[in-house]
Amino acid sequence: MKTRKKILLLLAVFCFTQNISAQGEQLFKAKCSVCHILDKNSTGPNLKGVKQKWNDAGEGEMLYDWVKNSVGLIATGKSKMATAIKDFNASAMTPQEVTNADVDAILDFVDTYAPPVIVEPPTGDPAAAEVKYKPNYKDNLDLFYWLLFGIFVQLIAILIISNTIISLVKSDYFKNRLSEKGGNILKAIVVILTFGFIATQNTSLALEFSSPGEKTDTNLWLLVESSDIYFLIVINVILLFILVYLRSMFKNFLSMVKTEKEIAKEIPVTKKINAILTDAVPIEEESRIMLHHEYDGIRELDNNLPPWWVWMFVATIIFAVVYLFNYHVLGTSDLQIKAYEKEMKKSEREVQAYLSKMAMNVDETNATVLTEASDISAGKSIFQTNCVTCHNPNGEGNIGPNLTDKSWIYGFDVKDVFKTIKLGTANGMPEHNSKLNPIQIQQVASFVLQLKETKGKEAQGTIIEK
Repeated sequence: MKTRKKILLLLAVFCFTQNISAQGEQLFKAKCSVCHILDKNSTGPNLKGVKQKWNDAGEGEMLYDWVKNSVGLIATGKSKMATAIKDFNASAMTPQEVTNADVDAILDFVDTYAPPVIVEPPTGDPAAAEVKYKPNYKDNLDLFYWLLFGIFVQLIAILIISNTIISLVKSDYFKNRLSEKGGNILKAIVVILTFGFIATQNTSLALEFSSPGEKTDTNLWLLVESSDIYFLIVINVILLFILVYLRSMFKNFLSMVKTEKEIAKEIPVTKKINAILTDAVPIEEESRIMLHHEYDGIRELDNNLPPWWVWMFVATIIFAVVYLFNYHVLGTSDLQIKAYEKEMKKSEREVQAYLSKMAMNVDETNATVLTEASDISAGKSIFQTNCVTCHNPNGEGNIGPNLTDKSWIYGFDVKDVFKTIKLGTANGMPEHNSKLNPIQIQQVASFVLQLKETKGKEAQGTIIEK
């Protein structure tokens, strides 16, 4: 029963940690993604490792106060970390209505975040690249089968050894040998074996953590996540330790019941291995393989060739035949030139995928002005769809400011304009990060910067150029 409870507790902890990770991702997207970008600085600083930094500074508890009310914490003057970070951005961090558990979930998600991978090399427009957080389910399923097979084999082996040990311990011969040795540990041994036997019977409960998923495009009947693979690896390692331990216990029990004469007759393992590898005749039997000729008192023995050498020689012959048929007769595998050409084509696809990915990797720290006619045209189309309500068709301003004059409220550099479009402002400018991808934001920012000055709403902000 204790073992069953431990396994159920392990499963509960596993499911709880998975739920915490998903909760942290949802909270980050809902409360933090406007100002913070994963793995880099943005409007707010990079949050990775923040929790550890505050703990190292001895202000772990103050971190919660910082998230809930940064201005209030700075005003108290108690936190050195708050004072050090307050000048990162001129705008104060918005107070967040979160619990301490919510903060822990968000920061744990940030610390364990892995960058997204492109599932398939995109074709056509780089903006169409689809980024997903998706494991390789096919490889995971193949590994899942092997791990299950390993668990099954080890369980069978553990069951056989456990039953063998229990039979040995219960035998009258074993009891008599123990009594002759003056041993009084039979009861303790039975208890240990019973516990181990129950553990091996209940270990299979760990396999109930997963259930079949829905079919996918590749007709996989079960979607195996990476966390499931890690769990099965842990189970395999645990079973391996149990198996090794039971084998050691069985050998110890056998040594307890053997007599001194039986132990003396046993051939050491090293001698057995040496005999297998060399196939040498024992010294006392060398007379039967001794040749008749003699040279200066030296007699020659007709020993067999070492088996390991013979096996290696046979293996090279088999390898040569397989190689010949594989590469030259059947053509199953590619020769060097063809393999090289395939590798070059694969590398070209990877380069194109990387370039497409980097084209989407634009933010307010590296945005540049686009000058191609196609980009300006695309930016104009985006502007007419999303911006004319507040800025009018020619950018002369309406609810929003005039975008054609030389006065700017939030900065005139393309990086500043990119940031304003992406994240929005507190004065009413909505964020467009959820509507437009980075390329589109860069295109509309470039279109705005090339607008010719038009008479409209009066200038607002700082005059950059008269």
